[in-house]
Amino acid sequence: MAPATPGPSGPAAPAATAASPQIQLIPASAEGALDAAEEAVDLLLDSGRAPGDVLVITTGAQHPWAEHELSFGETSYWAQHDAGDDVFYADAAVASRAVSRPVVVVAVNGGPVSVAATALPLAHSRAGALLIVCGDPQQINSVLGAGV
Repeated sequence: MAPATPGPSGPAAPAATAASPQIQLIPASAEGALDAAEEAVDLLLDSGRAPGDVLVITTGAQHPWAEHELSFGETSYWAQHDAGDDVFYADAAVASRAVSRPVVVVAVNGGPVSVAATALPLAHSRAGALLIVCGDPQQINSVLGAGV
């Protein structure tokens, strides 16, 4: 019976490690976080990442794409999300409705600190391979853990 205990714990540790996305921090002011996120998305797409692999979450003002698409109504907006063939932009308030994608980019572009404190762990759970966070490093590290 004693060997059975180490057996399951051995495979579980590497699986948990493999499931955690890589975290990349891009230092930016709240005012510059959205621009930094846009640059990150451009680099991802330029490097061959499929647009449908990317989810962008904002903590302050919505991304202009989201504002535009929401002008056609929630149904149309979420239909684009469900199609999964393009970069999808979501406000932190509705990000829990978004499904996981290989890459999640978060623009900590203002809003209450509590919004970022909720959005960052959610984004971490939605990111399959890579989480890119654009914003104030001190704020981000306090939410995700020191040294991120």
